[in-house]
Amino acid sequence: MVHGYKGVKFQNWARTYGCYPEMYYQPTSVEEIREVLALARQQNKRVKVVGGGHSPSDIACTDGFMIHMGKMNRVLKVDTEKKQVTVEAGILLADLHPQLDKHGLALSNLGAVSDVTAAGVIGSGTHNTGIKHGILATQVVALTLLTADGTILLCSESSNAEVFQAARVHLGSLGVVLTITLQCVPQFYLQETSFPSTLTEVLDNLDSHLKKSEYFRFLWFPHSENVSVIYQDHTNKPPSSSANWFWDYAVGFYLLEFLLWISTFLPGLVGWINRFFFWLLFNGKKENCNRSHKIFTYECRFKQHVQDWAIPREKTKEALLELKAMLEAHPKVVAHYPVEVRFTRGDDILLSPCFQRDSCYMNIIMYRPYGKDVPRLDYWLAYETIMKKVGGRPHWAKAHNCTRKDFEKMYPAFPKFCAIREKLDPSGMFLNAYLEKVFY
Repeated sequence: MVHGYKGVKFQNWARTYGCYPEMYYQPTSVEEIREVLALARQQNKRVKVVGGGHSPSDIACTDGFMIHMGKMNRVLKVDTEKKQVTVEAGILLADLHPQLDKHGLALSNLGAVSDVTAAGVIGSGTHNTGIKHGILATQVVALTLLTADGTILLCSESSNAEVFQAARVHLGSLGVVLTITLQCVPQFYLQETSFPSTLTEVLDNLDSHLKKSEYFRFLWFPHSENVSVIYQDHTNKPPSSSANWFWDYAVGFYLLEFLLWISTFLPGLVGWINRFFFWLLFNGKKENCNRSHKIFTYECRFKQHVQDWAIPREKTKEALLELKAMLEAHPKVVAHYPVEVRFTRGDDILLSPCFQRDSCYMNIIMYRPYGKDVPRLDYWLAYETIMKKVGGRPHWAKAHNCTRKDFEKMYPAFPKFCAIREKLDPSGMFLNAYLEKVFY
């Protein structure tokens, strides 16, 4: 018999959203999940499955039943010949990396955070950078899905193929993902090189940067021309690091947080802070080498608000220059650094922001120094307007104001996904407030 808890508060990592589910479950087996779903059917309750809780939006919130997958976190099978690994959906990527290391395997691409579950990463469309690499869900070769009526579907390119193309970015709306099979690559080391440049230079030579480095991204410092270019590429060099507690923490975190807090009283300081920190921390060339997963992931120290939209790759220059012009025309609108710009290969996953087009992700951020919210609405709205104008699609896990009308325009396969969702979950058991805005 599965045991549920009352009065548990769920809060996402950034503390931007929280909720009190009526019952909170931590199942250890498929049978226990089935019990929860049977109870939900009986009592006409909604169910929300959660993982690491890292999504900055309210996509994981519910006032019904919450299933936390943290105890379903085993590696089930490693096929060294095919270089594939099958895991339970609740495994944290941070716990998967050492297991893959043992077998001489690695994932070819990873997001910045590894305290996230396998099912959550794919379900929210998590991505990194590299124009030859798709979003993380493109590494999934098979998955099993428990639907609202208790049926288990095995999904892959060759079995339940339509559900598979929907379920790789599932938004938590199709059922409970139980297991995932990931395509790995042989273990590899990366060298990360960062160096200063200007926005003009990077935008004028975008194609050459994309050719030069397998995992290329850049950081733009708003209210300036400053850019930090970051290349990550395969290497045989031994691990080395340019990390330094004083610069990374004392200056890059504690001093920055204090100055950003002061800037909440003197907004004019933000442009100066962005330029000062670029000069202080990003003005020289830096190199780091390590195992791939140690280079891909980095620590998010600040609580923050973020938006991240995928736009057609060829619109990168136009969109960034328009954002810059908007900030110059409205000196009262402030933007924290950085605007992080990454690139991703197109795919055929129905609700992938990169559906059928190579994309540029443009991530904007507003920090919350000492938990204090900084006015961001003008910046947010101006950014969203530009993103919509160039055909953007928002990251599912991050804050956005889009509704079904918008998604119907953005996603050619939206009706197809809706039909699959309605077939698998006719009573809407897996909906919540966030998903109602998406589907109704």
